[in-house]
Amino acid sequence: MNDPRHYQIAVLVSLLACGWFGLELPLNGWVMATYIGSSLAMQWVCTRAVGLRQFEPRSALISSLSLCLLLRTESLWLAAAGGIIGVAGKFFLRVNGKHVFNPSNLAVTVLSLGAEGAWLSPGQWGSAVWFAGLAAFLGILTAARSRRMDITLGFLGFYIGGLYARALWLGDPLSIPLHQMRSGTLLIFAFLMISDPKPTPDARLGRLLFAASVALLGLYLRFGLYVNNGLIYALAALSPLSPLIDRLLPGKPFDWRDRPS
Repeated sequence: MNDPRHYQIAVLVSLLACGWFGLELPLNGWVMATYIGSSLAMQWVCTRAVGLRQFEPRSALISSLSLCLLLRTESLWLAAAGGIIGVAGKFFLRVNGKHVFNPSNLAVTVLSLGAEGAWLSPGQWGSAVWFAGLAAFLGILTAARSRRMDITLGFLGFYIGGLYARALWLGDPLSIPLHQMRSGTLLIFAFLMISDPKPTPDARLGRLLFAASVALLGLYLRFGLYVNNGLIYALAALSPLSPLIDRLLPGKPFDWRDRPS
């Protein structure tokens, strides 16, 4: 029960319940079931393909629940493709024993850019104070349990600092960046996606450099190129840099079996 993934699953289920019942989001039950089923099935297939003895469903379940939160589609085929792409990338896109991409980030990027029937809705979670507070609290719990609080706080510091710096440079009222940072989607990304301990750099300094790079590229994509989902694409574009950072700044690799002190 000390495994941080149990807390991550609880957080994701709680956020889905809030979205479905509290915010009344148009979530398709069949699509969500397909995300979960295809992810678990692909996890089993890949487990057998690479010769692992034990089937481990928790990571695949986390990836599928993240897809339920972020990716919208009415096609069961695309939903199945999302689960397959995310889990397959975790097994087969690896460097030095670590997967390069966060599974849900990879699936969301591939489908939202490559399929007409799949899209991201960055404003779906709204900016209600109560939801932002709930997402932050649950996210803090998750990040702390997986010992990646530094990359979450580093990313938020760089990104929010960039929002305020842009407002001051343009002469905008500070209420604008305050509204921009009150985003459920931003907090979900910060606490539940970029904080994934496996594909992030091993050393703390490396994680902070990675967080700053994602924040800066995300700001440029959003405000320079007007890409609504800039943070999602920034993380996907920069994830291949993580193995290079590990080479330059080596650290202890993350292991789910380690217990926090």
